[in-house]
Amino acid sequence: MQRAEVKTERFQPPNTDWSETERDQMALVPSSAPVNESPVITEVDMGGDDSTPTVRATVVQASTVFYDTPATLDKAERLLAEAAGYGSQLVVFPEAFVGGYPRGSNFGVAIGNRTAKGKEEFRKYHAAAINVPGPEVDRLASMAGKYKVFLVMGVIEKEGYTLYCTVLFFDSQGCYLGKHRKIMPTALERIIWGFGDGSTIPVFDTPIGKIGAAICWENKMPLLRTAMYAKGIEIYCAPTADSRDLWQASMTHIALEGGCFVLSANQFCRRKDYPPPPEYIFSGTEEELTPDSVVCAGGSVIISPSGTILAGPNYDGEALISADLDIGDIARAKFDFDVVGHYARPEVLSLIVRDHPANPVTFTSASAKTEVSDKS
Repeated sequence: MQRAEVKTERFQPPNTDWSETERDQMALVPSSAPVNESPVITEVDMGGDDSTPTVRATVVQASTVFYDTPATLDKAERLLAEAAGYGSQLVVFPEAFVGGYPRGSNFGVAIGNRTAKGKEEFRKYHAAAINVPGPEVDRLASMAGKYKVFLVMGVIEKEGYTLYCTVLFFDSQGCYLGKHRKIMPTALERIIWGFGDGSTIPVFDTPIGKIGAAICWENKMPLLRTAMYAKGIEIYCAPTADSRDLWQASMTHIALEGGCFVLSANQFCRRKDYPPPPEYIFSGTEEELTPDSVVCAGGSVIISPSGTILAGPNYDGEALISADLDIGDIARAKFDFDVVGHYARPEVLSLIVRDHPANPVTFTSASAKTEVSDKS
């Protein structure tokens, strides 16, 4: 196997409605280029065998326009157009990009008490979430088709008055493929997000590979990962809100464990990317923050099945982080270790996944009508 060679290319973004200031802020990896030069994109030339396909993938590291879903969708399209102009076939956005990750907020909750201000904050957050299906999903599908890319997008989904942290999948023809709902929100996330069930842990077989996703600390759940490995995942997307250095260890481990490419996308946010106080408060730290304080430092990264870092991690600002994925690397890695294949011991260890929807209410009349229809 040839060793990956890293090279950089100058890239002029396509003609979009980005302002000059916005283009400067999208300094691409590495971000040390002089301000009077074009941004730099890190590209990985895998130097692979021509008999195996190569997929150009991009992870987006950018912030939500908080409480403004239409503006966030506009920003997503500008980013998608720029990635597509660079030749990307797959673009992965961060956790909760559409709808927003409510970093620092406690929604006025204490055990046994909820404040009126916190309830109003939830109302506004709920208003920024999207229905699936719905008009925002239709627009995202249209964007994927327009730019001919496979799109993996983190959203806040609402079903009635319950919110879910969700990832949506779209193909390059503009078709919505399906969704994954986060099955285990972390810590205070549990007061605002519902729990996904086993019916939304998909792995989609696409022309560029088998694609699925786990969100943030779900990636620390070994049984969930095992279920995804058993579905044959090859391009493992990990939208996250964790920008700590420790996150990189988890991403490398998953790439090695699963014999898959890992694409982790995180937002890069400053305090000014959220509404100003008193409309929005970073509980416990607000007094220490200035508008330019970094509240989420990114760390987005792309890792090969051998554990090689192909692009990133970036902690410098908003960025498009890209690499060419040599799909042949998956077979090379599986030869060493196939966690649900030759390295499994099903007679000793096994996993049962309950992959049916967990509905709180079932109407027997609807079931009876279905049975009659099936018999006729």
